[in-house]
Amino acid sequence: MLSVQENMIVEFSAEMFDQFAEIKTRYPEGKHKSALLPILHLVQAEYGWLSADAMAKVAEFLAIQPIEVFEVATFYTMFFLQPKGKYVLEVCRTGPCCLVGAEEIMAHIEMRLGVKEGEVTPDGMFSWRGVECIAACGFGPVLQIGPKYTFHEGLTKESVDQLIADLKQKAQTN
Repeated sequence: MLSVQENMIVEFSAEMFDQFAEIKTRYPEGKHKSALLPILHLVQAEYGWLSADAMAKVAEFLAIQPIEVFEVATFYTMFFLQPKGKYVLEVCRTGPCCLVGAEEIMAHIEMRLGVKEGEVTPDGMFSWRGVECIAACGFGPVLQIGPKYTFHEGLTKESVDQLIADLKQKAQTN
């Protein structure tokens, strides 16, 4: 398991605060809470996840309560509230994909990576999780890989193994 401080203390750079301020100007006075989603995306892009400290600092910037940031961050599945791997394998776990083997694919990923859902491999390379429908019901089982969201359809254990091997090789060449 990757050892990262769960309550990581963050310090936003002046450049990041400038980005926050620019985003805030897109919304009328009194409606700055609307800037929350794009700001959270920026924070997650910088740190890889949203720590409690980061969310509190966003709340302070937007002059809202920390619970309001937490409510939004926990509602949307694209935000991570704990450290994740460089590659996040997200397997559709809704009915149509489960009918064609999504649960077996998730079990195979768990076995292949050696980590349970939501955990991070010791090298920090991978984490995985089941997600709700990713709109490819006719091509299941399917998964998407964040952070840029590439899609893979018609998965088999062999295609998952190849995908993991390709990602490991890609990481070594970068």
